[in-house]
Amino acid sequence: MKKKVVAKKHSNYNWRYILVISGLFVLSSSLSARVAYLHVIDKDFLLEQADARMVRSEKIIANRGMINDRNGRALAVSTPVVSVWMNPRQLLTDEKKWKQLAEHLQESYSDLENRILTNQNKQFVYLKRHLSPEQANQILALNINGVYGQTEYRRFYPAAEVAAHVVGITNIDDRGIEGVELAMDVTLEGRSGSKKVIKNRHGEIIKDIEISRHADAGEDIALSIDLRAQYFAYKELSYAVDTFQAQSASAIAIDVESGEILALVNRPSFNPNNRADLNPYGLRNRAVTDLFEPGSTVKPFTVLAALESGKFTEKSQLDTRPGFIKIGSKTIRDHRNYGLMDMTTVITKSSNVATTKIALAVGDDAMFGVMERVGFGRLIESGMPGEGNGRLVRPHKGRDIELASMSYGYGMSVTALQLANAYTILANKGVQKPLTILRQDNSPEGVRVIDEGMSKKILTMLETVVSEQGTASQASVHGYSVGGKTGTVHRIVDGVYADNQYTSLFAGMAPADNPKIVLVVVVNNPKGDQYYGGAVAAPVFSRIMEGILRVLDVPPDRLDDFSRQQRLASMM
Repeated sequence: MKKKVVAKKHSNYNWRYILVISGLFVLSSSLSARVAYLHVIDKDFLLEQADARMVRSEKIIANRGMINDRNGRALAVSTPVVSVWMNPRQLLTDEKKWKQLAEHLQESYSDLENRILTNQNKQFVYLKRHLSPEQANQILALNINGVYGQTEYRRFYPAAEVAAHVVGITNIDDRGIEGVELAMDVTLEGRSGSKKVIKNRHGEIIKDIEISRHADAGEDIALSIDLRAQYFAYKELSYAVDTFQAQSASAIAIDVESGEILALVNRPSFNPNNRADLNPYGLRNRAVTDLFEPGSTVKPFTVLAALESGKFTEKSQLDTRPGFIKIGSKTIRDHRNYGLMDMTTVITKSSNVATTKIALAVGDDAMFGVMERVGFGRLIESGMPGEGNGRLVRPHKGRDIELASMSYGYGMSVTALQLANAYTILANKGVQKPLTILRQDNSPEGVRVIDEGMSKKILTMLETVVSEQGTASQASVHGYSVGGKTGTVHRIVDGVYADNQYTSLFAGMAPADNPKIVLVVVVNNPKGDQYYGGAVAAPVFSRIMEGILRVLDVPPDRLDDFSRQQRLASMM
């Protein structure tokens, strides 16, 4: 009887053992099958899901191209900075460190708290842009959950105010908004790259996987500007503004042979390295945007129209007595009664009466044609943004006062750039070269718009303006012959000419016999008794031109004083 009981217990034990073993086998087989399924059949899906949770694509910021002057001196460079940002959702979990964070960000706790709570449904909000790596590291060292940093680039401008209007400035996102930075933004900005990285649950990068696309740095740009000439121009223009308490001033220098802009300055200016002080008044590039009536600086072109018409020669006599002329109800006056004068003396003494008589004699077609050919009333297309068109309107038939006004530079408007372009045509013996702010490796082809012989005659006449008998003796440059023309124009205020506000001008070139540089100086609203172009703008022209000629190694050409004065006196 006992044997049967033992046999039965043994049988139950075997059955349970087989059941457990079978269960383990089935379980292990199921797990193996599942593992095989996941690793073989569902592998791609799982990898994709894993990547979606851990692998991210990060932007690689492209380095913006440099802007250099014509000799390779840096005018705009990019330096690495760090922008600190937050994930507000994560930052909500680390409230005890908000006070520390606010102190390092130099903002109040309440402002930071408001920013976090207002943006709590977002995953990316900038805390502070463009910090130095040292400043950013101090914040990131706090190890605050949800606070991160990313490398960006910020522009630095070594020449600061001196070249600000030419170079321009970028915004906080490194996009050009003024000057060459704006005009050449696509060339300078380059193309950002991307890379795959692994991030942890806090959004921190723990491993770089691969570069998806390399960042392409922006192209470097060489400007036509010579920084040495730019400094000379800025220094002297600043001195003039301070001395005469002027409202503003501009100067632009052109290489006659190539059409390259060697210097372009304005006062007031701005410091592109300090965004806190930026204001629209200082940002204006007046040399290319602001319009003014050119006044007597257009008289050489009136004389040119006279010579081209065939009705006058350089020896033709004009009777300006008694020192004024009436056109309808308007009276046009000279400073005094100059009597009889030839074409050279018309420019030397700057006679309004004489140019009026010339304009009435040659007619509106001849006058308008010359002004249009030398570039007044149209864009110069130098590459600088915001160029002004100016205003040049053909005088109406029968409106002699409009024709007369054009002859001495009223009733029309130009920019300093347009005036410089017109004088560059004269200086280049009647050939127009396209003006440019970019350095030219080869001098571009020009287009003849004035007869060479005619332009040479005008250049010779312009040299007398800088003699003792002319209106701009203070524009002379020691060691060099100089030609040019003054202008003194009543400013328009509230639609009428102001009796006590003027624009003082001088446009000229040197050396006069074979011009290399054209320079235009504009001084707006100088205060005090000195406001004539010959007293305000001409001395500035002299000092800037002398500095540019020296740094460019243009050899002196001036004859000794006695011989030169004899030669000029014989022409008048």
